[in-house]
Amino acid sequence: MKFKTIVEPFRIKVVEPTRQTTDAERAAAIRAAHYNVFQLDAEDVLIDLLTDSGTGAMSVYQWAGMMRGDESYAGGRSFHAFVRSVQEITAFRHVIPTHQGRAAEHILSGALLKPGSIVPNNTHFDTTRANVEHRGAVALNLPVAEAREPQTVHPFKGNMDVAALERVLAENAGNVPLVMTTVTNNAQGGQPVSMENIRRTSALCRAHGVPFFIDACRFAENAWFIKTREPGYADRTPLAIAQEMFSLADGCTMSAKKDGMANIGGFLAMNDDALAVTCRNSLILAEGFPTYGGLAGYDLEAIAVGLGEALDPDYLRYRIRSVEYLAEKMVAAGIPVVRPAGGHALFLDARGWLPHIPQSQYPGVALCIALYVEGGIRGCEIGSVMFGQQPDGSERPADMELVRLAFPRRVYAQSHMDYVAEVLLHVNTIAKDIRGVRIVEQPRVLRHFTAKFEPVPR
Repeated sequence: MKFKTIVEPFRIKVVEPTRQTTDAERAAAIRAAHYNVFQLDAEDVLIDLLTDSGTGAMSVYQWAGMMRGDESYAGGRSFHAFVRSVQEITAFRHVIPTHQGRAAEHILSGALLKPGSIVPNNTHFDTTRANVEHRGAVALNLPVAEAREPQTVHPFKGNMDVAALERVLAENAGNVPLVMTTVTNNAQGGQPVSMENIRRTSALCRAHGVPFFIDACRFAENAWFIKTREPGYADRTPLAIAQEMFSLADGCTMSAKKDGMANIGGFLAMNDDALAVTCRNSLILAEGFPTYGGLAGYDLEAIAVGLGEALDPDYLRYRIRSVEYLAEKMVAAGIPVVRPAGGHALFLDARGWLPHIPQSQYPGVALCIALYVEGGIRGCEIGSVMFGQQPDGSERPADMELVRLAFPRRVYAQSHMDYVAEVLLHVNTIAKDIRGVRIVEQPRVLRHFTAKFEPVPR
């Protein structure tokens, strides 16, 4: 690019006011929320980076499409527009709409898993893992070694450990009902998966007769990383790269709240005719008729448009560069982050930044609290609170203690990025004073959403 300034590839047409709060107001708010940022009221947050799921801004073309929404119960026009958009990218024969990605995971797990089944993945994220374990199956993570090293720079730290996968498939013949690859690899820092790795994983699955599914939430961002980092893809479009990725799989789950650019929705897609019948029957039981799947017609229209917009090169260049820009500032200041920068989020290495807080006192949660109280920024812990709780009730420390600052799509401008950087630099000056936390109440699964914490006394 000729100039260095990051220019958003859109103009602002509608604005939503945000509320400024004081340090004292935020301290009171986090106490009232039992020190769990998920329990904060959104109006008490200045910059909300809790998630990039369903929090983006829709385009004028999506809003126009929503006005065309066909709310027919069965066989509506909007369903057909939705299917055409999905199939242009994935080419899967069967497209089953769901109200969001976890519903697709739930239906697929119910159709394929049984107690004791093993489901390998480069890394399961929270709801994927929970749906696998809900069926009594084992959610097995097989990331490459570099993925567990935040400071190691590798272009595709999201890759599956193919050698480990080959051993699992050979040693557990008949007990692996499917293999999944998550693109990008959210739990490991938003890191991409190379086309070569997807191809090798696909070939191995087909050699063993095991279905291969892609968790496709951020497929467009993964396609951009392949374009910019993997030899032989520089001249390919993001659409062509995405089409190649999906051609190597037997199906996918998708949260359209990410790279579908919509506020709600998702889908399950596959080529297996018999599996599709089973999944549609489950959909009818819990989600809705197969041509709306728990969504309004206008939601289907928004996704149909948004999937294409997510693959726009100008948009992807701006989005990836914005996160990279923030990461560069942190590295220059000596603040430990996952490197290289991920696509949808900046991942802070809480354990590296707060070495005085032991893992048993959840440094990621402690850092989330500090970011909120000091600057009104809401992030999300990706560490031992999210992943340490085991199905038998025991606790196992996570490989990494991270804080994810996930950026909603097309919501925040460059000045917001600079403000986030300023808050992070300020928190760095008080890092030694940040205290750990302990859990005082928690549910049996997915505890990070509703657990209650309290600071550990000095």
